[in-house]
Amino acid sequence: MRTWNNTKVSNFILMGLGDSAEMQLALSLLFLLIYLTTVLGNLCMIMIIRLDFQLHTPMYFFLTHLSFIDLSYSSVITPKTLQNLLTSNKNISFNGCFSQLYFFVLFAGAEIFLLSAMAYDRYVAICKPLQYPIIMSSRLCWTLLAGSYVAGLLDSSVNVICMSRLTFCHSNIIHHFFCDTSPMLALSCKDTNDTEMMIFILAGSTLMLSLITIAMSYVSILATILKMKSTSGKQKAFSTCASHLLGVTIFYGTMIFTYLKPKKSYSLGKDQVASVFYTIVIPMLNPLIYSLRNKEVKNAFFRVMLKRMGSRKIK
Repeated sequence: MRTWNNTKVSNFILMGLGDSAEMQLALSLLFLLIYLTTVLGNLCMIMIIRLDFQLHTPMYFFLTHLSFIDLSYSSVITPKTLQNLLTSNKNISFNGCFSQLYFFVLFAGAEIFLLSAMAYDRYVAICKPLQYPIIMSSRLCWTLLAGSYVAGLLDSSVNVICMSRLTFCHSNIIHHFFCDTSPMLALSCKDTNDTEMMIFILAGSTLMLSLITIAMSYVSILATILKMKSTSGKQKAFSTCASHLLGVTIFYGTMIFTYLKPKKSYSLGKDQVASVFYTIVIPMLNPLIYSLRNKEVKNAFFRVMLKRMGSRKIK
């Protein structure tokens, strides 16, 4: 490993996801397929919700922006990863690395709070159905959405400011496939305890605040469902929450495994697998989860297609 003494680095080298050419080619083809599916799936979800008037509800308003966020933070990571896998040039500039870190944390943080807003929306819809149109007003929906983006912006700003105060001089080789906090902290020649503690507290408080909101919402939802006498009513209530609960479980499980643990338990292989899952795979899964398990989205898709086909025949 090349050492840099006390010289500040001007660029980093991303060394992750296998050393052999055969493995890198296989991974590049897999990631390309996943990324194309991610782009197509999320764009289709956004377009269907925009074009079908019956989906202009708070639930699908949030789902539109979930698709936008998934598409955005996947695009922050995947194209650069594909370039590294397909070419011998694995360099990323100092500013480029911090920009990638900034936007990744921004969109990931925004998604965390957006999932909380979606849980609250389901709570109101099931526990207070008669008051739902009044409580989940357009103003509240935009406020919750703006709050999600602002929270993500604050998270990413604090994270990058803390990281930018470090001096990277041990090496410029990042043993990861994107610029993330843990592998970057390992390159610092300064004591990183304060920075690690700040980032851990920030990530922990963000995840716990969101998890508490989601947990409280679903405890209330479960209590309300158990009181229902109608079997069909229970099934409908469960079906409206199943997709969101599945998405939350997958997303939070990998995030907690990666970030809310001591530095000593950091494992390059296991953490890379988890990172691939929440940065590349989950953005592809979300539109599938929310569409394949949702009759309203399926019906909206056919309505949009029939409407488009009808308009072409008229022309």
